[in-house]
Amino acid sequence: MWQFAGLPLHPLLVHGVVVLLPLAALMLIVGSVWPAARRRLGILTPIVAIVGGGFALLAKEAGEALERQVPSSALVEAHTEMGDGPVIWAFFLIVVAVAQWAWFWWRARRADRPIGGARVITAVIAVVAVAVAIGTTVNLVLVGDSGARAVWSALGGA
Repeated sequence: MWQFAGLPLHPLLVHGVVVLLPLAALMLIVGSVWPAARRRLGILTPIVAIVGGGFALLAKEAGEALERQVPSSALVEAHTEMGDGPVIWAFFLIVVAVAQWAWFWWRARRADRPIGGARVITAVIAVVAVAVAIGTTVNLVLVGDSGARAVWSALGGA
């Protein structure tokens, strides 16, 4: 099930993860600090985060299937152990992206009525968004590096 034309799906699915999650992270940061961009991005930021999270979950499952087909090694085991990280970070990214979009959508609907503490809530969302975006991206780099090391060591490379 986790193959396409005889090739493992894990490396193919990973490409979706490494494009969509950092893109969603960047969109989240830009939306946190640039109101005009946030208005233009709108619901697109949470959608990209959700799709990226779906790819992360599929890549994890495909990676676990692939692990059962390749020779065991400490590097493969280490990479597999790290496989939950992108899924967990993607979950946080989705939650923050949806919260950010919902907060500003709701505020726009209540533009005629002042909202107490709106600046504090906006600042908290921005700080959390930046932290989660950075955490997601760093985790993705670390997991990708461990996967590359596992592959290249099995092929006799570095």
